[in-house]
Amino acid sequence: MATTDKPRIAHLSGPTATIQNTPPLVTSNKARAKHKLQPLRNPDGTTASFDALRPQRLAAPATVYVEQFSAHPLEADAAELYGPPDGYLAADGTLHKSRTSASDKAVYEIELRPEDGLYPLPYMALQVDGQPWEEECAAPGAPAKQARQGFFPDGSRSFEEIDRLSIMPNGITNAISSKASVDFFRVAPPSGYTKGLPRAQRPDIGDGDIAPETRGAHFFPYKPYHLGAAPPRPVLAKITNDVQRILSSGKYLGAIWTQGSPQVEESAYWFNLLIDTTLPICGNAAQRPQGQASNDGPKNIIDSVDYITSRVWADAQGRDRAGAVVIQEQQVFAAREVAKVDARPGGYIATGGHGGILGGVGGHGAPVLLYLPATRHTYMSEVNINRLPASVSAVQATAKGIENITVAIKGADGTLLADAIPSVSIVKDGGYTAEDFSNDPSREVDLIALIKHKLSLGRLAGFIIEGLVPYGRMPSSVREKLMLDAVFSGLPVARVGRGYPQGFADPHRYFIPGSNLTSTKARMLLMACLMKFGSLPVAKDPADPTRQEMAATAKAVAAYQEVFNTH
Repeated sequence: MATTDKPRIAHLSGPTATIQNTPPLVTSNKARAKHKLQPLRNPDGTTASFDALRPQRLAAPATVYVEQFSAHPLEADAAELYGPPDGYLAADGTLHKSRTSASDKAVYEIELRPEDGLYPLPYMALQVDGQPWEEECAAPGAPAKQARQGFFPDGSRSFEEIDRLSIMPNGITNAISSKASVDFFRVAPPSGYTKGLPRAQRPDIGDGDIAPETRGAHFFPYKPYHLGAAPPRPVLAKITNDVQRILSSGKYLGAIWTQGSPQVEESAYWFNLLIDTTLPICGNAAQRPQGQASNDGPKNIIDSVDYITSRVWADAQGRDRAGAVVIQEQQVFAAREVAKVDARPGGYIATGGHGGILGGVGGHGAPVLLYLPATRHTYMSEVNINRLPASVSAVQATAKGIENITVAIKGADGTLLADAIPSVSIVKDGGYTAEDFSNDPSREVDLIALIKHKLSLGRLAGFIIEGLVPYGRMPSSVREKLMLDAVFSGLPVARVGRGYPQGFADPHRYFIPGSNLTSTKARMLLMACLMKFGSLPVAKDPADPTRQEMAATAKAVAAYQEVFNTH
């Protein structure tokens, strides 16, 4: 993007992002004919009439002749409104200033230049063995060394394609660069440079070269499906530190975070809780890759640019009053409530039954906010990174029993440590759970093993129960008693209703009612609370705590509960 006095936005590249993915680069029929290969065929066996045109760069200027009145079927119907063409192209390919034959075509002469940017052109590449590309891999199921990457390594290419090729309602382009300058950051990108990259090739990447990157450690794609890699829990620390550093730099008016459509709701809520900023953070996703028919990503990104530059989010002091949002299909969703429910454009809802769609953007008027969250967020959050302590107490099972240990949360520089990210599991419970009529707790081997595993980790840990709607209770009293044992072992347990509850989880002295949160959002909040408060007190006998031990646990749970009630 050009450097101007326009507002500056940070684009934050997140994992598994369809919005930064493209359909496979398939060798065109022009290339297949050139190399005497079998053509691409339609399902009925006929040769494909058209090649997929993929945005590519010219290596040298080229002159082309475009037939007059070919941009729209009814241009010629208003021919009297048009000026003359640049010339007339004869059948032998020569251009004349005036018509020499009835068969001459009226044309416009266009010089295409490399500096113009991307042009949609047939894809001409072949594999090293001379065979055409049919998908991202050299052959179905090929190993990583024989696979290409369909995801972009950062947002710069997708933003360039949007700016160059997306036509706005007024018939022009430059939908992003006309409003803002954008810097691109590879926070947890969906693709990477497996052979490294010298900084000279990408001067915008920052100081130093990019070392060779590994799938699943440095970048996180979901395609090719057999090579997919989701980010593990410790990546949340890097994401938090990077986003906090970028938004604290004083360079930006706001940020756009792009991620896979099922996960963007979780990251947006995490930012809402952890990032200490007065600037807006917009989450964007897409159900269809960049360049696919009816792809929805470009409009979502343009709408986020409009939202940020409009300053509709700002209060009287210029601070973000809406918190992190997800902008999809012209709706502004609060991070706490948004959830994906279907793999189609428009496949997002506001959960909880009490609002969650804050306003609209992307119509004919300016972005508008009609509602604001009443819950705490970003710079007001009690669990943002700057309000977290340097260390807290956790629990660990030893030969002597369950003991307290100290877990560092932040380094000396104030950054979040990867080992600090708690291990929180979701236990989804339904009806007809018990194996038989015995009600024997020893048969609940899944919960017993999971609790034992959490206590063995030597890190912060807890559970989310996704139980009855909306109460959050587990139908089985035996299983709920095991979860209560986990609480008195020091592991906090929050309860929410199944699916997308519109009511509120029941109060409880020792469990944390998760309000009307979904289980995935409650998990994020419990992780943040664990880093704020540490583990719960431990009873000498978790299955039979004393009154004093129960009172101590209830007091600790109340601190958690206050945050769950207000975030």
